[in-house]
Amino acid sequence: MRYGFWMPIFGGWLRNVEDENMPTTFEYAKKVTQSAEKWGYDTTLIAELNLNDIKGVEADSLEAWSTAAAIAAVTEKIEIMTAIRPAFHNPAVTAKMAANIDQISNGRFTLNVVSAWWAEEARQYGGEFTEHDERYERTDEFLEVVKGMWTQNEFSFKGKYYDIQNAHLEPKPVQRPNPILYAGGESPRGKKSIVENCDAYVMHGGTVEEIEKKIQDMKDLRQAAGKEPLQSFGMAAYVVCRDTEEEVKEEYARIVDMKDASGYVGYNDFVSKSQLEQQVKLEDYSVSNRGLRPNLIGTPEQIADRILAYENAGLDLLLLQFSPQLEEMERFSKKVMPLVEEKRKALETLSK
Repeated sequence: MRYGFWMPIFGGWLRNVEDENMPTTFEYAKKVTQSAEKWGYDTTLIAELNLNDIKGVEADSLEAWSTAAAIAAVTEKIEIMTAIRPAFHNPAVTAKMAANIDQISNGRFTLNVVSAWWAEEARQYGGEFTEHDERYERTDEFLEVVKGMWTQNEFSFKGKYYDIQNAHLEPKPVQRPNPILYAGGESPRGKKSIVENCDAYVMHGGTVEEIEKKIQDMKDLRQAAGKEPLQSFGMAAYVVCRDTEEEVKEEYARIVDMKDASGYVGYNDFVSKSQLEQQVKLEDYSVSNRGLRPNLIGTPEQIADRILAYENAGLDLLLLQFSPQLEEMERFSKKVMPLVEEKRKALETLSK
């Protein structure tokens, strides 16, 4: 299992807690990421939203791509997975920016391709927000341009959305043929785009059974399309790790104590503009990205057992959220990560 974490660009992940002691500053993001490298984390995911979906549209939030470039310059090992939403970007310029950040990071930059869901944000920031399937049509063209710019000496493309003629991009990315393209999607149209254009599949939080089914489904679709197997399967999850079950229950009750919070303004857009395989209840939405659903909530022993169950289901990347970030990431790295290794080795010994 690889361990990733969501960059705290929104000041936290809890819609019912106003102050999570996670300042929305680059200095805090840098401290978290540099600490994560020391603690054994492999990846950071930098979400891209121009409005704050967690604390409310008037709250502070960091811009994803400038943050990614800055983080690339002050880290050494960690993968920097940064979200990209085609409706807000020119694909040729995106290819150039991505190649540059990949050079800065010496081959550690990857993309999380997101076809967008928040109509209000698009209205405020001038993004192109169309019907669901059309958003994926744009994404397909966008990725064709980006990959063409990365791999060809001179690239031309004329489609419904983009017209790029005799374009040159140098230097190319360090990673060949291209930086890894992660994407998530639950609709048939979204999955088709991922199968045809991307390298890895990332999912919102789900139960072991849900995730196992999604992984197998994507493997089957990829094989049917005659494509190479996907490189990775990742999942978002929120962690509550405590030494006793009583402490766990107390913390869980605190974070799902639903209030009339401004962070819920995007809920209706999220459930109505997306085509979701599982119903998202308001309690699920109290934590970002269906993070409670995997139930990485309990004692270190309980959480380690659940992580191994996800490994057995085919998952190889966890994209974790914590609050407050620094303190809880350190706790997880010291109490859960080593325990997962111990339990895995014990199981391997028993199976011999």
